[in-house]
Amino acid sequence: MRELPRQLSADELAGLFEGRTRFVERLAQEENPLVSARTLVHELPYEEKVEILAAHPAIGQRSGLSARSAAEQGTDDDPGVLDELARLNAEYEERHGFRFVVFVNRRPKSEILNVLRVRLTNPTEQELETALSELVAIAEDRWRSA
Repeated sequence: MRELPRQLSADELAGLFEGRTRFVERLAQEENPLVSARTLVHELPYEEKVEILAAHPAIGQRSGLSARSAAEQGTDDDPGVLDELARLNAEYEERHGFRFVVFVNRRPKSEILNVLRVRLTNPTEQELETALSELVAIAEDRWRSA
């Protein structure tokens, strides 16, 4: 397991955060970018918060996944679970206005359904900060697992 890096390029960070967003560009200028990300992500303007969440694939998304995301989401391809994830993801985005992001941490998609149901009921402001924290946890795990 690798320690968190002291410096990363924008391209390296884009791989960890699923896209080259303004946030990633800013992090590339930071010493200890993944440590800085924990705080900086919560200080961004609302539009940038939504932008970095939108760059991340939806849990249960069936196509267009990076190899890394596909491996993290696993092979739980039960059509009923995938259909329910798609329905709940759409409901979540309609209610909160941004993508549901969760650190799967090798859990099956069927277990994520319960997480999504609970988080769907959270107040939007709380949920936004939770999603951002999850996004940083994913990036940290990706770095350590690489």
